[in-house]
Amino acid sequence: MNRNRPRLTLPAATLPRWSTTSVGDSADTKPVELSALGEHVSLCRAAGSRYGGLLRGAQAVHGVVAARFVTTLAVVVVLIGALLVVF
Repeated sequence: MNRNRPRLTLPAATLPRWSTTSVGDSADTKPVELSALGEHVSLCRAAGSRYGGLLRGAQAVHGVVAARFVTTLAVVVVLIGALLVVF
């Protein structure tokens, strides 16, 4: 495991999938690139909307929970156990 490599904040499945180069290919856009660009523009528009802050908060929470699933699960179990003892 390489600890010096920077961690990405987005899962690889959500990263943009388009390229701005056309080495040896035609410079036309491909349908996959247009689709990824459309999804990116939709996310950018949503970020500026009324619920943009809520969306960014949900994405931040998802990033923390997804990266530390077992730890998050253990914390939830401990909190539920503490609530059952108190009540």
